[in-house]
Amino acid sequence: MGGKYVIGIDLGGTKINCALSDFKGDIISQSIISTKAYKGEEGVVNRIIGCIDNIIFDAKVDIYDIVSIGIGSPGPLDYKKGVIITTPNLPFKNFNIVQPISNKYNIPTYLDNDANVAALGEYVFGAGKNTNNMVYVTVSTGIGGGAIINGNVYRGNTSNALEVGHMTINPNGPKCNCGNYGCAEALASGTAISKNAKKIVEQGKKTTLVKYDKITSYEVFKEAKKGDYESLKIVNESLNYLGICIANIVSCFDPELILIGGGVSKAGDIVFDKVREVVNKRCFKTLSKSCRIDKAGLETDAGVKGAIALALIEKGIEI
Repeated sequence: MGGKYVIGIDLGGTKINCALSDFKGDIISQSIISTKAYKGEEGVVNRIIGCIDNIIFDAKVDIYDIVSIGIGSPGPLDYKKGVIITTPNLPFKNFNIVQPISNKYNIPTYLDNDANVAALGEYVFGAGKNTNNMVYVTVSTGIGGGAIINGNVYRGNTSNALEVGHMTINPNGPKCNCGNYGCAEALASGTAISKNAKKIVEQGKKTTLVKYDKITSYEVFKEAKKGDYESLKIVNESLNYLGICIANIVSCFDPELILIGGGVSKAGDIVFDKVREVVNKRCFKTLSKSCRIDKAGLETDAGVKGAIALALIEKGIEI
């Protein structure tokens, strides 16, 4: 096979992370720009193309040396057709994002769900190496997941499997952005933690969180670690719900490894200790003892490294 490089694109609601890589996954050049979703479908596509042009120019490589392009995008989407069906933070509606990019560069281009792509990145290049069955869960603004089953990405019937953030954890819980009530995302995401913290401040409860003009999950974890009662209460409740979500995944998939990434995972032991405790309590011992729960390894590059892995695998390049 001719060519030496692939391109990976992590398309998000706020930023586009684009990287040129060799076949080993080593990044040669990289560009991160704002998505500017308000520019609409064509505007975002043009920004992706501009990002691709930038990394090719910076690396001083020949376009003919690039063999494939991988894109990770929020879903729901149609993996086979390259169509983004709809997603809250991007302007696409039943839009084939693969076609304009493939036509522009005459390079095979592949699309997959961003959580699947991140799972693939961890499996090929990150903390999931040397496993056969692993699940990646990202806990940040929202909650998403991707699974590797017997060495292959598990996509499901419509390419949108493992929407774990929309697993019902508490049927009487708060309304989620998806329209359901009591989703894991509405109870355990960074957004949920932040929302609950703002609520207790507005209620005038005694808490050290009052000193912050802006409260995110970072501030809540920070004050919880210092012993603030209300912050600890919020954190424990949210992590209990996250633990239930992870326990359900363990019971369904029996993986050897679950990796947790995203902003909430950066809080460290307080997250992982609680999640492991809940999983051990709620799962069959055979399953919980055989499943490691660890922090994801690629952090902010999980998406783009996963898109690189997608480009390599879909093109049939051995990694």
